[in-house]
Amino acid sequence: MAAYIVPGMPHPLLAPERSPGWRAIRAAFESARREIESIEADLLLLYSTQWISIIGHQIQAQPEPEWVHVDPEWHALGSLPYRFRMDAEFGAAYERAARTRGLHARTVAYHGFPIDTGTVVALQLLNPNNRLPASVVSCNMYADRGETLVLGKAAVDALAATGRRAVCVAVTALSNRLFTERIDPAADRVSSLKDDEWNRKLLEILGEGRLEDVSQLARTITSQSNADQKLKAIWWLAAVMGQHNNFAGHVFDYQPIWGTGAAVVGLRPSTAAAANLEFDEEDVDVYAGDRNVLSARGGNASTRTETRPGGSAETGRMGPAKRGTEAAAAAADTRVHTPEAPAPVGAYPHARRADNLLYLSGVGPRQAGSDAIPGGPVRDAEGRPLPYDIEAQTRGVIENVRTILNAAGAALADVLDVTVFLIDMEHDFETFNRVYAEYFAEIGATRTTVEVRALPTPIAVEFKVIARCPA
Repeated sequence: MAAYIVPGMPHPLLAPERSPGWRAIRAAFESARREIESIEADLLLLYSTQWISIIGHQIQAQPEPEWVHVDPEWHALGSLPYRFRMDAEFGAAYERAARTRGLHARTVAYHGFPIDTGTVVALQLLNPNNRLPASVVSCNMYADRGETLVLGKAAVDALAATGRRAVCVAVTALSNRLFTERIDPAADRVSSLKDDEWNRKLLEILGEGRLEDVSQLARTITSQSNADQKLKAIWWLAAVMGQHNNFAGHVFDYQPIWGTGAAVVGLRPSTAAAANLEFDEEDVDVYAGDRNVLSARGGNASTRTETRPGGSAETGRMGPAKRGTEAAAAAADTRVHTPEAPAPVGAYPHARRADNLLYLSGVGPRQAGSDAIPGGPVRDAEGRPLPYDIEAQTRGVIENVRTILNAAGAALADVLDVTVFLIDMEHDFETFNRVYAEYFAEIGATRTTVEVRALPTPIAVEFKVIARCPA
């Protein structure tokens, strides 16, 4: 029926008055609670990154768990007494569905089994009077994307089998780097500038209703920031909600909680897609165990086993025909790396050649080797704004584009399409546009220019380019 992303830290519940940010998140919880109460659902289904499991996944199925919880890190904030209403029938159905899809799963249903802080916070703030029965599933700390997607799909199976109408909740931080020393709560902030930039970009995408796009981006975000449990809760939520972007998104608020990035986000199904799917990571329906990424110890690296969609496993060395096919594919689709351009900040090449086209990854103005930013960064290490020169940054971007194109055997004259990202359209567009025209007026490439809140590094402009690749 709807999906929500909420933080699990106890501060908005136990001490909202100590920090403006904690108080704002508490108010965001209240807004989400009122929205949930207007939805004709009969189950609140939670995945909490604070309920950690090692062997498989556990599902809470005690009908009325009651206890007094004390968070081991934040016990000074006080106790968390609780009494919840759990949907034991759904919990059993979820266990069966997970096992059918190849997962190890079990229900827990005995007095005193510890319920994690995130679950307690989410249920007390979103469902304070136990208006809806709940079901909670654990986060396996070693599960990969495939296993987590299958766990979400098993939830869909269980919902169909029981006829439940669910509101699904991912209890997770965005970035999860906490301060390790005491801070003044009133001066709380996200502890890392890069974490804050990625949090804001993630929320910008979620605000557009693009849940599946965020799921596909999770690995990239995790590689560059301190994402909570690799954003597994987002993988699970996207799988439960159908792996698409057909949502109306609403970011209620985003604030720091002891250095972490905390946000309350709502996603309501919409008849109009926010955007076509932009990424293509693998989709998994049945869990068949961990993928053997490296060859087995002592085995032959040129021998491999692959399962083809709709077919059987193939084992053996690649024959001449297969090698020829793969060689042709490699020739038609190759990656471009050059030390003359600034190093990528994530797991991607400078460009990719596909037939007669070149697709460049996002290109900023950083200088190769030093990572210095022409015209200066837009923020300091503490996130405070700095003056910068958009003309110098724009020239730096274009020269980096030229360098990458040259490395691939192309030139600026081969550019067909440019997407430009500016962090301040009002102040920077005129100067950027003038510099751009110096290089591209005669080339005649198509162009789209959009404003974004931030870019992954402290820069003001970035290009995404498609160009011809000469034979």
